[in-house]
Amino acid sequence: MPVLPLDNYALILGYLAIGLLLRLVPAMPPDSARALNAYVLNVALPALVLLKIPELQFSSQLWLPVLTPWLLLLMVAALTLLVGHWLHWSRDTKVALLIVLPLGNTSFLGFPMVEAFWGSAHMPVAIIYDQLGSFIALATYATILASLYGQQQSSASMQAIVRKVLSSPPLLALLLALMLRNSSYPALATQLLNNVAATLVPVVMIAVGFSLRFRLQASELKPLGFGLLVTLVLMPLMAYAIASSSAVDTSLRQTVVFMAAMPPMISAGAIAIMAGLAPRLISALVGFGVLLSFLTLPVVFWLLN
Repeated sequence: MPVLPLDNYALILGYLAIGLLLRLVPAMPPDSARALNAYVLNVALPALVLLKIPELQFSSQLWLPVLTPWLLLLMVAALTLLVGHWLHWSRDTKVALLIVLPLGNTSFLGFPMVEAFWGSAHMPVAIIYDQLGSFIALATYATILASLYGQQQSSASMQAIVRKVLSSPPLLALLLALMLRNSSYPALATQLLNNVAATLVPVVMIAVGFSLRFRLQASELKPLGFGLLVTLVLMPLMAYAIASSSAVDTSLRQTVVFMAAMPPMISAGAIAIMAGLAPRLISALVGFGVLLSFLTLPVVFWLLN
């Protein structure tokens, strides 16, 4: 029977609790989570990418972490449209779920969880899954839907979206790391990257705890239940079916399925909320998703072993 990495798991829960408690501190600005996330996105995450991508062993099997998030997006979007039409959900509810459900929290929650459960050896594949899948889908698919159907419609051009994707610090770090694969960093640079990357897990989990919200009405229970079922149960099952369709390394399959089991992405939820699309439902979906994932991810880990 596999042994859960309880020490690492307990630390992540501790960081989450700190974030929840910080909301009670009057001196903490209401937008503290945004500032913490900006640090992670622009500093800690690029440092982690620069450290881990050179460890990636290139092979023909890397199609799996690259294509799986896009295949999941297509399947989940189709399922959401079908169920939303069948249950006569409002347009705002359907569009909000279309934005949030296909995009798992594969960086802010996925990286700490992969590190805690599987160890650093699985991080390069997790980074590929996130940066070439979830992140680009967030910057393109989610942004376009919010622009077209949001209550505060924006005129974001395709040129602006492409510029946003290509100027992302984690993606730039990914490209730089790929170019430097056969080189070694100076000792001081390696130490700096290690120290900065080590801040990612505590900072991001504190930010997640600080930003959790739980507000809901009775009419939103069905969309909430559907969203949690899709993200926490159906998506890892779909990913397992995709991964099992061809012969791939066990560690690769484990990482991809585990990343697919992440709860809804906080950033995608923020895009839907800022567009005025079912904000109360999306806040509850993200909040309950994160908390329930602390129960479902150990189960996924156990099953994958």
